[in-house]
Amino acid sequence: MNTSEFRRRGKEMVDYVADYMEGIEGRQVYPDVEPGYLRPLIPDSAPQEPDTFEDIINDIEKIIMPGVTHWHSPYFFAYFPTASSYPAMLADMLCGAIGCIGFSWAASPACTELETVMMDWLGKMLELPKAFLTENAGEGGGVIQGSASEATLVALLAARTKAIHRLQAASPELTQAAIMEKLVAYSSDQAHSSVERAGLIGGVKLKAIPSDGNFAMRASALQEALERDRAAGLIPFFVVATLGTTTCCSFDNLLEVGPICNKEDMWLHVDAAYAGSAFICPEFRHLLNGVEFADSFNFNPHKWLLVNFDCSAMWCRQLVPILRLKKTCLVSVGVRRSR
Repeated sequence: MNTSEFRRRGKEMVDYVADYMEGIEGRQVYPDVEPGYLRPLIPDSAPQEPDTFEDIINDIEKIIMPGVTHWHSPYFFAYFPTASSYPAMLADMLCGAIGCIGFSWAASPACTELETVMMDWLGKMLELPKAFLTENAGEGGGVIQGSASEATLVALLAARTKAIHRLQAASPELTQAAIMEKLVAYSSDQAHSSVERAGLIGGVKLKAIPSDGNFAMRASALQEALERDRAAGLIPFFVVATLGTTTCCSFDNLLEVGPICNKEDMWLHVDAAYAGSAFICPEFRHLLNGVEFADSFNFNPHKWLLVNFDCSAMWCRQLVPILRLKKTCLVSVGVRRSR
């Protein structure tokens, strides 16, 4: 495909997308297919010669679309709202064309700096504490993650790194393995399953705190678990509080849980993936009260803010544990590559 054909096909694709969006309510929301429907309909190996653009578009309509769940249909009521908009689609097109990999400032200065500024904009819209903003030249800042699941895992690993450094500084004879077998994290029994997965990946114990009649984690239940686990020789280090659970949109009590986490020197991560966008509205901002106790906060603009998946915004009060985590990962990768 040369530039001339790209211009022509690009316009055709924009027309196809526009037609799809305008006619989406006429499509069957949930596909009427059985598992494995697709394999018999396409070749069992990649073709030696390319198909024409027209054939590909025809295949999309005849083969792919019958198996698509149309999340943006006005008749789709499952899971959660997923955002999309024409400006976001155009932005995705430009990002794909530039194609830079912004893993460091040097890799693409504009990529890094634009993300930093936009995260500060978003943080101000939510009225996050200034400690979470980069513009104050403090220790905190925000970064875009792929999903809330990823953000929870990053927070847990950072908290684990911070706890290990603190304990080894006080008792140098302690090994990382000896510490990790005693580390324990907590979340409400209403927390998303990704929290449990983060514990499994992080190699630490995760305990579910029973919620109250409003499906919220309260201070009394958390305190009881902490006292029981400390008496058993365990080391509490991490708590996930959910604002807007995926099951029923319940809210853990940050104003109760937060002070306990600060007093007990435990990392508090706030998972507001589902409901976080609502906190931009002044009438709902009170639901975020208590975020000043948090070490990290996350929500998904790709749910309500007309941004295409994936865009999961995460802020940390202190980036040092994240940087230590990154350094540890780089050293680990270096060791594996040297073998």
